[in-house]
Amino acid sequence: MMLEVRNLSAGYAGKTVLNKVSFSVSAGESISLLGPNGCGKTTLLRSLLGLHPASGGQVRLAGRPLADWSSREQARFVAYIPQVHVGAFGHRVMEVVMLGRTAHRGLFARYTAEDRRIALEALARVGLEGLIDRPYTQISGGQRQLVLIARALAQQARLFIMDEPVTGLDFGNQLRLLDLIRQLCEEGLTVIQTTHYPDHALYASSRVLMMDAGEVLADGDPEETMTSEHLARLYRIEAWVARMGERRFCVPERVLAEEH
Repeated sequence: MMLEVRNLSAGYAGKTVLNKVSFSVSAGESISLLGPNGCGKTTLLRSLLGLHPASGGQVRLAGRPLADWSSREQARFVAYIPQVHVGAFGHRVMEVVMLGRTAHRGLFARYTAEDRRIALEALARVGLEGLIDRPYTQISGGQRQLVLIARALAQQARLFIMDEPVTGLDFGNQLRLLDLIRQLCEEGLTVIQTTHYPDHALYASSRVLMMDAGEVLADGDPEETMTSEHLARLYRIEAWVARMGERRFCVPERVLAEEH
């Protein structure tokens, strides 16, 4: 098993945000975490990475407790793509992507020609090979997000954890990224992403995990989990899933009144 989450609980300042969350992930799966703001998605991702302490339960990678992994081992196994950010220094795009190779070489080791080849291939895969010498701080937010994904590709991890990866991307690049996620999973890699777009989950995911108030509401095949009932509970909307050929879309009908 690639990842196991067993009765995981976590919170902040005495407030529970995750309440005994359990699920497991196999190699090659593409999982979308859906849920309203504040439901615990980002806290879950941070707990999976060991960045936020659990108050109960356990996370296991490849059968081993997360606490038993060294930071170097974890970096070779898991790549984290945060929401887009602006770096404090004007590193070149190529330098940012090369940072993914530190998992294999160490922070102060000299990069090799092989490292550069891997980084260039990663940039080409996200369509940014023409920006290798541009300062990271002087490219668009969407391009910065793609650079972070290229850095994760250069890391050559087996599990990709992405926090709202389409943030800042235009419509075309959103679709290219979703296609890339599908390709990665076809190659045997695993992707867990948070998203605010049910349509993206339908398009790119083999599995959907819906969260509400820190608990798992539904977990399974998108066609089984993306129901009008679940969408109404999560987002307070009436919606249904439509088909156009092989594509599926979440079609909202109206916003429901808030319950008081």
